[in-house]
This record gives sequence, C-alpha cells and structure tokens, in this order.
Amino acid sequence: MTTSLPIAGEGLPSGSASSIVAGAVSGYHLLKIIGYSRTKDVPNGKWIDSCPFVAGGRTWHVRYYPNGGDSNSTNYISFYLKLDDAIAEAEAVKAQVKFSLLDQHGKPVPDYTKTTKITDFSLGNHSRGFTKFIKRKAMEKSEHLQDDSFTVKVDVTNMSNFHALETPSILVPPSDLHRHLGDLLSSKAGVDVEFRVSGETFSAHRTVLAARSPVFRAELFGPMKEGTTRAAIRIDDMEAEVFKAMLAFMYTDALPDMHQGDEYAMAQHLLVAADRYGLDRLKLICEDKLRSSIDTSSVATIFALADQYNCRVLKAACLEFLGSPANLDEAMESKGFELLAKICPPVLMDFLTYLVIPCLLGKWKSRA
Repeated sequence: MTTSLPIAGEGLPSGSASSIVAGAVSGYHLLKIIGYSRTKDVPNGKWIDSCPFVAGGRTWHVRYYPNGGDSNSTNYISFYLKLDDAIAEAEAVKAQVKFSLLDQHGKPVPDYTKTTKITDFSLGNHSRGFTKFIKRKAMEKSEHLQDDSFTVKVDVTNMSNFHALETPSILVPPSDLHRHLGDLLSSKAGVDVEFRVSGETFSAHRTVLAARSPVFRAELFGPMKEGTTRAAIRIDDMEAEVFKAMLAFMYTDALPDMHQGDEYAMAQHLLVAADRYGLDRLKLICEDKLRSSIDTSSVATIFALADQYNCRVLKAACLEFLGSPANLDEAMESKGFELLAKICPPVLMDFLTYLVIPCLLGKWKSRA
C-alpha cells in the first residue's frame, strides 16, 4: 500500500501548447523534499508520490522512498520515475532518466548524479530508477540538506521516434521579495523608527513591522505612546542578538545563518520573542528546531518552555521522548529536571501524571 503525500515540485503551466516532433526530446522536473526528517517515518519499501508532470511529451511522476525501495536498501534513499500514461500494446515509449541531487546553488552534485539505461516503459516496466541513490547518513551530514530540505532534478529524455512535445512556457523566477526587503533593512533607506535593545540601536520601517506583527501594529499605529514618539523605543527584556535575528526574519521570512551550537539557545529566545510579538510562523520554526534538539539533558528545559508558551506539539514530542524508561531515568537525574522541580512545580506535575507515576506503577505490577 502506498503512502500518498504532496511533495513540492515544478508545477504545470496554466496555459499550454504542443507539437508533433520526430526524434529524442528532453524535459526535467525539480522535486523538493520539504521536512525530510518527518518523511523517515515511511516504512522500507513504501513510497511518496510527487505531483504528475509532463516531460518529453509524456506524463510521469517520481516515487520517493525515504527508507529504501527494498529490504537490501534500508539505509538508503531511493528514487524512481514512473510513467503515468496508458500505453497501447504496439506503442513504444523508450526513455532515459537522470537523477541529480542539487547543491545550495542549484547545481548537480557529481557524486550523486546517476543515469539509467534506455528503458522501454511500454513493456510492463513502467518505472525506472535507483534503489541506492544516496545513503541517509550521507544526506544528513551533507551541506545539501538545508532547513531539513533538499532538491533532486529529474531529467527525462524520450527516445521514441514520434512524440508530442509540450511547448515550454515562459519561466518565471521564484519570488525575490525577501531579498529586496532584506536590502531595504540593511541599507536603512527610509527608516522611521528606532529601537534600543541591550545598549544597541536598531532602525526599521513602521509599515513593515506593522504588516508582520499585530503587536507592533498596535504599538506603532495605535493609541500607545510608541505610535507618536520619535525617540528610540526601549526593549529592556531581550538580548540584542535575539532582536536582530527577529528583525531579520520579519523582513526576509528566514533566520540568519548560525553555528549549530548557537541554534539551540537562539531558538529558545526567539520562541519567546515570537510569542510576544505574534509571529506565528517564526514560533513554529523555533518549535521544530527545539524538537530536533530534544535529549536527556535538554528535555526538561524544552518541556517547561513548551508548557509556558502553549507549544502543544513540542510538549507532546518531549512526552514521547520521555516515554522510554531509559530516557526518563536519565532525564530525572539531570540538572535541568532539578531546576524544573524548583521553578515549575505545575510542569513537574505533568511529568508525574503522564510518565513517572505510570512508569512506577508498571514496575510495581511487574514485581507483583
């Protein structure tokens, strides 16, 4: 049984045109895997289908196997191209497929570019690809996995003598609004409000902040004094680096590059800031980063933060992690749990209610 989930990829144009062409014709499809870590829950041998696309006058889709296409490839990521069109018995559809992992600049990575032999898709073999395209560990350690996402380019060359060819539409580049707004922030052109945060001054645009945050909209365009003052607005309970990262996100919808060791601490502070200023998407991004940082030394702190700021999914992830008796025992001996017991007794009661008491009862019943 297949697992059907939508995967981002190159969409079909709203208008179309076609020709009848003799000879080989090529086309390609860009498949972006977003939220890679969550796709690893798909069992070995099961796949996720991409959206259908047209290349070489035929309709295809890509099958993505996060945990390998068969029992011999459980440590690999597999990709296959499948023909969607119905084929008459006498009709030949011979095609060659190339799968390429793309780097951060959209260029194929030579070590992970693989091409199939020419295959007759009309002889009952309607799919072709690579069971061992790339090891999962290699993907997870590579720089090509950015923000838990990566992109694969699928080139299809149809070798049939006669085929229909879709006339290419005008290629519209992706939106670069975030780059223009980021340049506007860094250039300080037209800034009309200043903030004083931990001794540092930051300039911004009232309209941009108001468009992004309901809290800033109320402060800067409502009856509050911040709406009329020309002096720098003081923010005394936030670090300058945190405000700078939040400001950059509000203009570019992305977080600045950070060292891996700094991401955990920054994600905690940014989650608090996002909750304060009503930045829901930033809050979810921080929740996801903290979810991937859960271990026995951090789970108590993350759980307390999730409880305080109503992060239900993050809180559930902590409880799931602590569902393992070994994890629970080690976490209860950590300094984070001691601090949690001192400053957050209601949160500690959640631990006792959901995990500790059931665990102890289970041990008592087993001994009885």
